[in-house]
Amino acid sequence: MSCSYCWTKLLASLMGPTSCAHWETLPPQLVRPMSTKLLSRVSAFVEGIGIGSGVKISVATHTIPISGESSTLNPSLDGNQTDSALDAEALIQHRRQFSSLAGKRYFNYGGQGPMADSAIAALSDGQKTIQMKGPFSAEVYEWITEEGRLVRDAIASTLGVTAETITLTENVTVGCNIPMWGLPWKAGDHILMGDCEHPGIIAAVRELCRRYEVTVSTCPLSDLLQGGDPVEIIQQGLRAETRLVVISHILWNTGQVLPIKELAALCHDHSSKTRLLVDAAQSVGSLPLDQTGWRLSETEVDFYAFTGHKWLGGPAGLGGLYTRPAVFEETVPTYIGWRGVEVDGTGEPTGWESTGRKYEVATSDYSLWGSLREAIAVQDSWGDSQARYNRICSLSRKLWEGLREMLHVRCVLQDAPPPSGLVSFQLLDADGTPDFEQHGALAKQLEGEKIYVRTLLSPNCVRACVHYLTTAEEIDDLIIRIQTVAEKFGG
Repeated sequence: MSCSYCWTKLLASLMGPTSCAHWETLPPQLVRPMSTKLLSRVSAFVEGIGIGSGVKISVATHTIPISGESSTLNPSLDGNQTDSALDAEALIQHRRQFSSLAGKRYFNYGGQGPMADSAIAALSDGQKTIQMKGPFSAEVYEWITEEGRLVRDAIASTLGVTAETITLTENVTVGCNIPMWGLPWKAGDHILMGDCEHPGIIAAVRELCRRYEVTVSTCPLSDLLQGGDPVEIIQQGLRAETRLVVISHILWNTGQVLPIKELAALCHDHSSKTRLLVDAAQSVGSLPLDQTGWRLSETEVDFYAFTGHKWLGGPAGLGGLYTRPAVFEETVPTYIGWRGVEVDGTGEPTGWESTGRKYEVATSDYSLWGSLREAIAVQDSWGDSQARYNRICSLSRKLWEGLREMLHVRCVLQDAPPPSGLVSFQLLDADGTPDFEQHGALAKQLEGEKIYVRTLLSPNCVRACVHYLTTAEEIDDLIIRIQTVAEKFGG
């Protein structure tokens, strides 16, 4: 009996992978964690169909992760597939690390991602370590220093950059404010901003303009909904006085991805003083930023501000900023503290830190560092970032296609699914007009059923976010519920 037959039978019975004389020919994406009990069932199954002498069951390589541990999984979803049986079973095993996902259908990853149990445990473990070692002891200071190094290394690896370029912040907004207030402004300088930016960034830009007599204009990136070219749109908005361009990598309201490498080249070719600041709230943890062609070090983006509590599934209160080395010297700190300065033998400040710590201030909740590092490690245990992104896009397409079939629903992106996990849509009344008042009613009703989406104001719509952790069944359930509610609203 052939290996292919053996594998087909095992696949059909959902018993898991085997290793045989031709183990290297088996698809690696089908390798998944297995318990000893399952292994014994596979052995019995194999013997039962008379091929026991030709198959060896590997126990050491494939083990079910216990609390606090993880094992590398290899999901097979690409951009055009849905869950296979083994993929679904492996995802269930992986999701068991997330007690916070139990009993709900969660589609709010763009607001805040659920944390793995081990990442939650790392928060209390960090606090206990500080207290047990002595909160202000030399031993704790050494521990804090090492924790900072480790989390910067983990973040840098995720972004495809070096740790020296990373500043630890509280969130995306703080990360954006560092370069906005740190650049050498003069009266008459110009800021170009996309029209799809978050209100927090818009407010900061307006205040900056008021204080420094800087001008601001917006470019219509919303025209991308009608097929506009983002490079051309931004090029048309540039002026001789443009000092800073502010955009998002993934537009938080539509899910569209901007080509930041091309946009960085456009800014730098326009003027040696024009800088590109990217709001990366929706991209870190979803886009494969450590892969060739995506790495920030390859894009030449000047500033990239992100958070750990959304797509990375880390704790709230910790984010970061990447600063391109070429613009490091000209960008000075606004908030200043002991973490960002160097001192001499008498304790006198002598200058800025020579790394991204230059923009860090003072005492933080250091337990957040180990928690985010653990959250990143849990994600990395599921394939690689490209596999996770492929899965996100596949599930996003599935949801988008389901919504497009509904008579009383209109997707914000009408011609193609979003190349990210953010899917936005509108409810239509009986005349086919968007019924904005019903968006809040839909979100409220779904939350009562423990299905979590959110509403947006511009464009006025409902947004559902899919993650690599999302299951195909969850999307099916969401589509059914939206269909039911939309038909009732539509009359």
